[in-house]
Amino acid sequence: MSSQNTTNSTAFIEAQQYSAFILKTLEFGNLPTTMYRNVSDFGAGTTLNIKTIGDAQIQEVSSETPLTYNAIDTGNVTLTITDYIGDAWSVTDDLREDGAQIESLMAERAAKATQAINDYFETRFLATCNAAQTPADANNINGFAHRLAASGTNDTIVENDLIDLALAFDEANVPVQGRIGIVSPSVRATFQKLVVLNGQVDMNPTNQALMEQGFDRNHQFVLSIHGWNLWVSNKLADIASETIGGNTVTNGKANIFMCVADDQTKPVMVAWRRMPKVEGERNKDLQRDEFITTARFGMGAQRVDTLGVIVASASATA
Repeated sequence: MSSQNTTNSTAFIEAQQYSAFILKTLEFGNLPTTMYRNVSDFGAGTTLNIKTIGDAQIQEVSSETPLTYNAIDTGNVTLTITDYIGDAWSVTDDLREDGAQIESLMAERAAKATQAINDYFETRFLATCNAAQTPADANNINGFAHRLAASGTNDTIVENDLIDLALAFDEANVPVQGRIGIVSPSVRATFQKLVVLNGQVDMNPTNQALMEQGFDRNHQFVLSIHGWNLWVSNKLADIASETIGGNTVTNGKANIFMCVADDQTKPVMVAWRRMPKVEGERNKDLQRDEFITTARFGMGAQRVDTLGVIVASASATA
């Protein structure tokens, strides 16, 4: 009787190799944890409840006068494991026997699986940011709008929009450090036409952390302007039509602005219940090795005062 060996267990060996490869490249090419709070205390269940606490109110004190006892605002936000994604592929014995560079083909197939997971995760992250706000509303905090319609020609973002949003963040007591914007390629083109760029990345701690975690591999840095460090993504949420403050933008993108100074300021939290892993098996009836990769995670907004959105044209540059 033959035992299990490297010849008749090829699928399992390859699955381990693919799994290690996918995790390694995922960590380098995915949105870095710098951008979201990675929830580590969510090891079981499907919904995590997180308590929130408001600010304390300081009062004047006079001798022999009792203080007023003020309750502090409390609340609750939830994070749910909602996304269950996967991929599957196979290779036949005939292809292994007759084909050339099959191992290179399969390695590239694993790379494509990683890219698909990265694209899905980033799209969901940016959509979650947009969904955290009320559409067609200024989403005022302390009287200042955190959702704007671009005020430039043909619904393009101009410097005044960035100044107004920076002021809104200032009035919401958002730290100046760690403010970034993720904008569409058309916004980059707009500022390339208006601003002389030197081609150098501002190496502040936030940008350095993003680059060290591989964010710059697929995302171009634009410039630092009015306190915002702007990066480009083509996975922003689409806006068919939206009117904010009397300005209407059609065929737009929800450009995301946020503060990622630390876990307490990041607007979005993420929990991985199952990091992407690959499993393999031998299908003797079809004479092929089969592989699947699956992952489970959830993401949601933990606060909105450190989040801003500027809805702008998806294509216009001036």
